[in-house]
Amino acid sequence: MDNLILSLNIILPLFVLMAVGYLARRLKMLDDKTIRVMNNLVFRLFLPVLLCKNIMDSTEGNISGGVFIFAGVGVVALYLLLFLIIPLIEKDNTKRGVMIQAIGRSNYALFGIPLVQSIFPGADTSIASLLVAITIPLYNVLSVIALEVYRGGKTDVGKILKNIITNPLIIGSIIGIILLKTKLPLAPFITTSIGNLAQIASPLALFMLGAFFEFSKVGRNARQLTICVIGKLVISPLIFLSLAVWLGFRGPELASLMVVFGAPTAVNSFTMAQQMGGDEELAGQQVVFSSALSTVTVFLFVFAAKSFNLF
Repeated sequence: MDNLILSLNIILPLFVLMAVGYLARRLKMLDDKTIRVMNNLVFRLFLPVLLCKNIMDSTEGNISGGVFIFAGVGVVALYLLLFLIIPLIEKDNTKRGVMIQAIGRSNYALFGIPLVQSIFPGADTSIASLLVAITIPLYNVLSVIALEVYRGGKTDVGKILKNIITNPLIIGSIIGIILLKTKLPLAPFITTSIGNLAQIASPLALFMLGAFFEFSKVGRNARQLTICVIGKLVISPLIFLSLAVWLGFRGPELASLMVVFGAPTAVNSFTMAQQMGGDEELAGQQVVFSSALSTVTVFLFVFAAKSFNLF
Protein backbone atom coordinates (compact mmCIF):
# COMPACT_ATOMS: atom_id res chain seq x y z
CA MET A 1 0.00 0.00 0.00
CA ASP A 2 2.86 2.38 0.81
CA ASN A 3 4.25 1.90 -2.70
CA LEU A 4 0.86 2.66 -4.27
CA ILE A 5 0.55 5.83 -2.18
CA LEU A 6 4.08 6.78 -3.21
CA SER A 7 3.21 6.39 -6.91
CA LEU A 8 0.03 8.40 -6.47
CA ASN A 9 1.89 11.18 -4.65
CA ILE A 10 4.23 11.50 -7.64
CA ILE A 11 1.57 11.21 -10.36
CA LEU A 12 -1.38 13.16 -8.94
CA PRO A 13 0.36 16.58 -8.87
CA LEU A 14 1.07 16.12 -12.58
CA PHE A 15 -2.62 15.49 -13.24
CA VAL A 16 -3.67 18.52 -11.21
CA LEU A 17 -1.54 20.76 -13.45
CA MET A 18 -2.96 19.13 -16.58
CA ALA A 19 -6.50 19.46 -15.23
CA VAL A 20 -6.03 23.17 -14.53
CA GLY A 21 -4.75 23.67 -18.08
CA TYR A 22 -7.70 21.70 -19.47
CA LEU A 23 -10.18 23.82 -17.51
CA ALA A 24 -8.45 27.06 -18.51
CA ARG A 25 -8.90 26.13 -22.17
CA ARG A 26 -12.55 25.14 -21.66
CA LEU A 27 -13.22 28.42 -19.82
CA LYS A 28 -11.72 30.23 -22.83
CA MET A 29 -8.82 31.72 -20.86
CA LEU A 30 -6.55 30.39 -23.64
CA ASP A 31 -6.93 30.16 -27.41
CA ASP A 32 -5.15 27.92 -29.93
CA LYS A 33 -2.61 30.58 -30.86
CA THR A 34 -1.61 31.19 -27.24
CA ILE A 35 -1.21 27.47 -26.60
CA ARG A 36 1.12 27.05 -29.57
CA VAL A 37 3.15 30.14 -28.69
CA MET A 38 3.57 28.97 -25.09
CA ASN A 39 4.51 25.43 -26.17
CA ASN A 40 7.13 26.92 -28.47
CA LEU A 41 8.50 28.93 -25.53
CA VAL A 42 8.63 25.82 -23.36
CA PHE A 43 10.47 23.91 -26.08
CA ARG A 44 13.00 26.61 -26.94
CA LEU A 45 13.72 28.12 -23.52
CA PHE A 46 12.40 26.50 -20.37
CA LEU A 47 12.95 22.79 -21.15
CA PRO A 48 16.56 23.29 -22.37
CA VAL A 49 17.34 25.16 -19.15
CA LEU A 50 15.72 22.38 -17.08
CA LEU A 51 17.74 19.69 -18.85
CA CYS A 52 20.93 21.70 -18.41
CA LYS A 53 20.28 22.11 -14.69
CA ASN A 54 19.38 18.44 -14.12
CA ILE A 55 22.60 17.30 -15.77
CA MET A 56 24.93 19.88 -14.22
CA ASP A 57 23.51 19.11 -10.76
CA SER A 58 23.90 15.33 -11.08
CA THR A 59 26.48 13.78 -8.78
CA GLU A 60 29.53 11.73 -9.65
CA GLY A 61 30.17 9.40 -6.75
CA ASN A 62 31.34 5.84 -6.19
CA ILE A 63 28.93 4.26 -8.62
CA SER A 64 29.32 0.96 -10.41
CA GLY A 65 30.13 1.62 -14.06
CA GLY A 66 28.01 -1.38 -14.99
CA VAL A 67 24.67 0.28 -14.32
CA PHE A 68 25.79 3.36 -16.24
CA ILE A 69 26.70 1.22 -19.26
CA PHE A 70 23.54 -0.89 -18.99
CA ALA A 71 21.30 2.18 -18.99
CA GLY A 72 23.05 3.76 -21.97
CA VAL A 73 23.29 0.62 -24.08
CA GLY A 74 19.76 -0.38 -23.09
CA VAL A 75 18.21 2.92 -24.18
CA VAL A 76 20.01 2.79 -27.53
CA ALA A 77 19.04 -0.87 -28.04
CA LEU A 78 15.40 -0.09 -27.24
CA TYR A 79 15.27 2.71 -29.81
CA LEU A 80 16.93 0.52 -32.44
CA LEU A 81 14.33 -2.19 -31.85
CA LEU A 82 11.56 0.38 -32.14
CA PHE A 83 13.01 1.70 -35.41
CA LEU A 84 12.67 -1.85 -36.75
CA ILE A 85 9.25 -2.72 -35.29
CA ILE A 86 7.14 0.45 -35.44
CA PRO A 87 7.36 0.92 -39.26
CA LEU A 88 6.00 -2.63 -39.62
CA ILE A 89 2.86 -1.90 -37.62
CA GLU A 90 2.20 1.77 -38.44
CA LYS A 91 1.97 3.35 -41.91
CA ASP A 92 1.53 7.01 -40.94
CA ASN A 93 4.91 8.76 -40.74
CA THR A 94 3.62 11.45 -38.38
CA LYS A 95 2.72 8.69 -35.91
CA ARG A 96 5.82 6.53 -36.38
CA GLY A 97 8.29 8.95 -34.82
CA VAL A 98 5.85 9.77 -32.02
CA MET A 99 5.33 6.08 -31.21
CA ILE A 100 9.07 5.40 -31.13
CA GLN A 101 9.56 8.32 -28.77
CA ALA A 102 6.53 7.38 -26.66
CA ILE A 103 7.85 3.90 -25.89
CA GLY A 104 11.53 4.76 -25.72
CA ARG A 105 11.51 7.98 -23.70
CA SER A 106 10.78 7.96 -19.96
CA ASN A 107 9.83 10.80 -17.65
CA TYR A 108 13.07 10.19 -15.75
CA ALA A 109 13.85 13.72 -14.59
CA LEU A 110 10.46 14.21 -12.89
CA PHE A 111 9.79 10.61 -11.87
CA GLY A 112 13.10 8.88 -11.30
CA ILE A 113 14.94 10.68 -8.51
CA PRO A 114 11.97 11.18 -6.12
CA LEU A 115 10.76 7.60 -6.64
CA VAL A 116 14.15 6.00 -5.93
CA GLN A 117 14.73 8.23 -2.90
CA SER A 118 11.29 7.33 -1.54
CA ILE A 119 11.85 3.59 -1.99
CA PHE A 120 15.22 3.79 -0.22
CA PRO A 121 14.94 6.58 2.39
CA GLY A 122 18.30 7.40 3.93
CA ALA A 123 20.24 5.16 1.53
CA ASP A 124 22.80 6.27 -1.06
CA THR A 125 20.62 6.94 -4.10
CA SER A 126 23.12 9.11 -6.00
CA ILE A 127 22.87 6.69 -8.93
CA ALA A 128 19.40 8.08 -9.63
CA SER A 129 20.85 11.57 -10.11
CA LEU A 130 23.93 10.36 -11.97
CA LEU A 131 21.89 8.53 -14.61
CA VAL A 132 20.34 11.85 -15.63
CA ALA A 133 23.64 12.73 -17.31
CA ILE A 134 23.37 9.82 -19.75
CA THR A 135 19.64 9.15 -20.13
CA ILE A 136 18.46 12.69 -20.89
CA PRO A 137 20.99 13.36 -23.70
CA LEU A 138 20.30 9.93 -25.20
CA TYR A 139 16.53 10.38 -25.02
CA ASN A 140 16.83 13.74 -26.73
CA VAL A 141 19.20 12.70 -29.52
CA LEU A 142 17.33 9.49 -30.33
CA SER A 143 13.91 11.16 -30.17
CA VAL A 144 15.03 13.98 -32.46
CA ILE A 145 16.34 11.40 -34.93
CA ALA A 146 13.02 9.50 -34.82
CA LEU A 147 10.93 12.61 -35.38
CA GLU A 148 13.24 13.98 -38.08
CA VAL A 149 13.41 10.72 -40.05
CA TYR A 150 9.61 10.47 -40.18
CA ARG A 151 8.88 14.17 -40.52
CA GLY A 152 7.93 13.66 -44.16
CA GLY A 153 9.42 14.39 -47.55
CA LYS A 154 12.73 13.17 -48.90
CA THR A 155 15.23 12.08 -46.27
CA ASP A 156 18.09 14.57 -46.15
CA VAL A 157 20.84 13.26 -43.85
CA GLY A 158 22.57 16.64 -43.73
CA LYS A 159 19.37 18.40 -42.73
CA ILE A 160 18.61 15.77 -40.09
CA LEU A 161 22.08 16.16 -38.57
CA LYS A 162 21.75 19.94 -38.61
CA ASN A 163 18.37 19.78 -36.89
CA ILE A 164 19.77 17.42 -34.26
CA ILE A 165 22.72 19.69 -33.50
CA THR A 166 20.57 22.84 -33.36
CA ASN A 167 17.72 21.27 -31.38
CA PRO A 168 17.26 23.35 -28.19
CA LEU A 169 16.99 20.26 -25.98
CA ILE A 170 20.23 18.86 -27.39
CA ILE A 171 21.98 22.19 -26.84
CA GLY A 172 20.72 22.33 -23.26
CA SER A 173 21.95 18.79 -22.61
CA ILE A 174 25.39 19.50 -24.11
CA ILE A 175 25.82 22.65 -22.01
CA GLY A 176 24.82 20.67 -18.92
CA ILE A 177 27.38 17.95 -19.67
CA ILE A 178 30.11 20.57 -20.20
CA LEU A 179 29.29 22.25 -16.88
CA LEU A 180 29.17 18.86 -15.12
CA LYS A 181 32.53 17.69 -16.45
CA THR A 182 34.44 20.98 -16.20
CA LYS A 183 33.03 21.94 -12.79
CA LEU A 184 33.03 25.51 -14.08
CA PRO A 185 32.19 27.84 -11.18
CA LEU A 186 29.15 29.99 -11.84
CA ALA A 187 28.22 33.19 -10.06
CA PRO A 188 25.39 32.72 -7.54
CA PHE A 189 23.05 34.98 -9.50
CA ILE A 190 23.55 32.78 -12.59
CA THR A 191 22.80 29.51 -10.78
CA THR A 192 19.79 31.12 -9.11
CA SER A 193 18.49 32.37 -12.45
CA ILE A 194 19.01 28.94 -14.04
CA GLY A 195 17.12 27.35 -11.16
CA ASN A 196 14.24 29.81 -11.43
CA LEU A 197 13.87 29.25 -15.17
CA ALA A 198 14.13 25.48 -14.74
CA GLN A 199 11.33 25.48 -12.18
CA ILE A 200 8.97 26.95 -14.76
CA ALA A 201 9.52 24.20 -17.36
CA SER A 202 7.66 21.16 -16.04
CA PRO A 203 4.61 22.93 -14.54
CA LEU A 204 4.13 25.04 -17.66
CA ALA A 205 4.63 22.04 -19.98
CA LEU A 206 2.02 20.05 -18.04
CA PHE A 207 -0.37 23.00 -17.94
CA MET A 208 -0.13 23.52 -21.71
CA LEU A 209 -0.52 19.77 -22.34
CA GLY A 210 -3.77 19.86 -20.39
CA ALA A 211 -4.91 22.90 -22.37
CA PHE A 212 -4.21 21.08 -25.64
CA PHE A 213 -5.81 17.76 -24.64
CA GLU A 214 -9.24 16.82 -26.04
CA PHE A 215 -10.99 13.64 -24.87
CA SER A 216 -13.10 13.52 -28.02
CA LYS A 217 -10.00 12.81 -30.13
CA VAL A 218 -8.73 9.81 -28.17
CA GLY A 219 -10.76 7.29 -30.20
CA ARG A 220 -8.99 7.98 -33.48
CA ASN A 221 -5.65 6.94 -31.93
CA ALA A 222 -6.93 4.02 -29.84
CA ARG A 223 -4.83 1.34 -31.59
CA GLN A 224 -1.60 3.33 -31.53
CA LEU A 225 -2.22 4.47 -27.97
CA THR A 226 -2.76 0.90 -26.77
CA ILE A 227 0.47 -0.25 -28.43
CA CYS A 228 2.44 2.63 -26.92
CA VAL A 229 1.09 2.28 -23.39
CA ILE A 230 1.63 -1.49 -23.25
CA GLY A 231 5.06 -1.17 -24.85
CA LYS A 232 6.10 1.62 -22.49
CA LEU A 233 4.74 0.38 -19.18
CA VAL A 234 4.82 -3.41 -19.56
CA ILE A 235 6.95 -4.87 -22.35
CA SER A 236 9.97 -2.56 -22.15
CA PRO A 237 10.45 -2.79 -18.36
CA LEU A 238 9.82 -6.55 -18.32
CA ILE A 239 12.54 -7.15 -20.91
CA PHE A 240 15.19 -4.83 -19.53
CA LEU A 241 14.53 -5.40 -15.82
CA SER A 242 14.64 -9.17 -16.32
CA LEU A 243 18.01 -8.74 -18.00
CA ALA A 244 19.18 -6.38 -15.24
CA VAL A 245 18.21 -8.87 -12.52
CA TRP A 246 19.99 -11.66 -14.39
CA LEU A 247 23.12 -9.49 -14.54
CA GLY A 248 22.99 -8.96 -10.78
CA PHE A 249 21.69 -5.41 -10.34
CA ARG A 250 19.89 -4.85 -7.03
CA GLY A 251 18.69 -2.08 -4.73
CA PRO A 252 18.87 1.57 -5.85
CA GLU A 253 20.60 0.57 -9.09
CA LEU A 254 17.74 -1.74 -10.10
CA ALA A 255 15.14 0.82 -9.00
CA SER A 256 16.82 3.48 -11.14
CA LEU A 257 16.79 1.15 -14.14
CA MET A 258 13.11 0.45 -13.48
CA VAL A 259 12.42 4.15 -13.96
CA VAL A 260 14.68 4.41 -17.04
CA PHE A 261 12.67 1.72 -18.82
CA GLY A 262 9.30 1.68 -17.03
CA ALA A 263 8.36 5.25 -16.11
CA PRO A 264 5.57 7.01 -18.05
CA THR A 265 6.38 8.86 -21.26
CA ALA A 266 8.26 12.13 -20.77
CA VAL A 267 6.17 15.29 -20.67
CA ASN A 268 8.45 17.11 -23.11
CA SER A 269 7.83 14.42 -25.75
CA PHE A 270 4.52 16.17 -26.47
CA THR A 271 6.18 19.56 -26.91
CA MET A 272 8.91 18.10 -29.11
CA ALA A 273 6.41 16.25 -31.32
CA GLN A 274 4.36 19.41 -31.73
CA GLN A 275 7.39 21.48 -32.71
CA MET A 276 8.85 18.86 -35.07
CA GLY A 277 5.84 17.87 -37.17
CA GLY A 278 4.82 14.71 -35.32
CA ASP A 279 1.27 13.70 -34.41
CA GLU A 280 0.81 16.02 -31.44
CA GLU A 281 -2.56 14.53 -30.47
CA LEU A 282 -1.10 11.03 -30.10
CA ALA A 283 1.95 12.39 -28.26
CA GLY A 284 -0.19 14.26 -25.75
CA GLN A 285 -2.55 11.34 -25.22
CA GLN A 286 0.39 9.01 -24.59
CA VAL A 287 1.74 11.27 -21.84
CA VAL A 288 -1.67 11.46 -20.14
CA PHE A 289 -2.57 7.77 -20.32
CA SER A 290 0.89 6.39 -19.56
CA SER A 291 1.12 8.69 -16.53
CA ALA A 292 -2.27 7.51 -15.24
CA LEU A 293 -1.64 3.79 -15.75
CA SER A 294 1.93 3.94 -14.42
CA THR A 295 0.52 4.26 -10.90
CA VAL A 296 -0.56 0.64 -11.26
CA THR A 297 2.42 -0.76 -13.18
CA VAL A 298 5.08 0.95 -11.06
CA PHE A 299 3.33 -0.27 -7.91
CA LEU A 300 3.34 -3.83 -9.26
CA PHE A 301 7.02 -3.68 -10.24
CA VAL A 302 8.02 -2.30 -6.82
CA PHE A 303 5.83 -4.86 -5.03
CA ALA A 304 7.34 -7.73 -7.04
CA ALA A 305 10.90 -6.49 -6.50
CA LYS A 306 10.41 -6.22 -2.74
CA SER A 307 8.70 -9.61 -2.59
CA PHE A 308 11.77 -11.24 -4.17
CA ASN A 309 14.22 -9.15 -2.09
CA LEU A 310 15.53 -7.32 -5.15
CA PHE A 311 15.02 -3.90 -3.51
